[in-house]
Amino acid sequence: MGSPKACMSTYLIAVLCLVTGARSAAAFNYADALDKAVLFFEAQRSGKLPPGQRVAWRADSALSDGNASNVDLVGGYYDAGDNVKFGLPMAFTVTMLSWSVVEFGGAMPPGQLANAEAAVRWGSDYLLKAATATPGALWVQVADPYQDHRCWERPEDMDTPRAAYKVTPQNPGSDVAGETAAALAAASLVFRARDPAYSSKLLRAARQVFDFADRYRGSYIDSLSSIVCPFYCSYSGYKDELLWAATWLHLASSPSPSSQSVYLTYINSNGHTLGGEQDAYTVSWDDKRAATKVLLSKLFLQNRVESLRTYKAHADKYICSLVPGAGGFQSQYTPGGLLFTERDSNMEYVTSTTFLLLTYAKYLSSTDGAASCGSTAVTPSTLVSLAKKQVDYILGANPAGMSYMVGFGARYPRRVHHRGASMPSVRDHPARIGCDEGFHYLHSSDPDRNVLVGAVVGGPDQSDSYSDSRDNYAQAEPSTYTNAPLVGALAFFAG
Repeated sequence: MGSPKACMSTYLIAVLCLVTGARSAAAFNYADALDKAVLFFEAQRSGKLPPGQRVAWRADSALSDGNASNVDLVGGYYDAGDNVKFGLPMAFTVTMLSWSVVEFGGAMPPGQLANAEAAVRWGSDYLLKAATATPGALWVQVADPYQDHRCWERPEDMDTPRAAYKVTPQNPGSDVAGETAAALAAASLVFRARDPAYSSKLLRAARQVFDFADRYRGSYIDSLSSIVCPFYCSYSGYKDELLWAATWLHLASSPSPSSQSVYLTYINSNGHTLGGEQDAYTVSWDDKRAATKVLLSKLFLQNRVESLRTYKAHADKYICSLVPGAGGFQSQYTPGGLLFTERDSNMEYVTSTTFLLLTYAKYLSSTDGAASCGSTAVTPSTLVSLAKKQVDYILGANPAGMSYMVGFGARYPRRVHHRGASMPSVRDHPARIGCDEGFHYLHSSDPDRNVLVGAVVGGPDQSDSYSDSRDNYAQAEPSTYTNAPLVGALAFFAG
């Protein structure tokens, strides 16, 4: 990789060569990790599984979702280790998975790209249903999480209530609706060339959902607090999702990113009131402020949309906060070098941040630019190097010497906080395992009955310590929104 012949023309190769030129071989098989990261989404599928399903220990589940409300809400993803379908994190998953494919899909071999696109489509198909099933409403959740968490059941067995919940003009949810619009718009870009009819369908729905989110403003915490909190309370409000969605709609709607659109006009007119001038230093399923600034910086850097110049300055500020030694640095890293943001499920912040480091490096590189960090200019190669340290830590370059991706490497978590993985499959144990009977598996110290290949768990604490216990949900639970941005990062390094 470090030879002059290898380091020729493309951004992907050129910047990676700056980082890896001194090494004779890659530390990890990133292509294998990418395969596994995408495979994880098949283990999270809800509904009628397709003929090509590769995770054979899963079977059909939740085939009557929506029936009680006379709508079809079959499909989609279980976002983490339980059997609830939460609309906000599912939509964020689809947005970030789509962004991964849009930015770095060109680095994937055809088979890998097809699997990643299938993962996007499984989510976008469901979001289409949720957005179009009932005029003037958006379905945002299936199942009561309190009832679901009273049982430890395989998704194929579950008999807990599967009530469906929606936001309406009277009970709005601009946060979840805005994210759904962003997801549909981002997914439309994934399929624009390969399936233009489907892409157009996604974009039409995205526009309708965005109009709904913007016209009837309010947070779904207020509308559905009794069944959303404390599981997925949206503490950042809804304004960040509106600006985020408008950005994706501009990219998906315009003939070229530099052309004017109603959404670019919306961004220029409303950005300052929607948090566009607020600096944020994390990105997650809840808070899109930093991610939006990075995405809008693309339009300024690559397409010279001068009205968006201010977002580059804010994106720089976010990026500078992550780089040790740079002006404005304010992040915390573990002794082993892992970005540490939250005690619970810290890896979701690590993977999202890593993805943004790489995308921003790409945007800066396209103009031979750098991030302005006080008196320091931080180059794209510095960002790639920092991102690589995070990816390598996840894959095993850490004080514990273990991979935090299940099924990757010789040593990885064996007791994941995940119902289906912890219990014998329907194929191996056809008889139903009841609600209370399942808790035996939750509290057991036995390894998982099914290896949840590709799942990235919540990860170690601020001291690099990890407890491989199924009861330890803060560290041992995986999620789709942790894996989604990691797909893009792994595609970059695998490329």
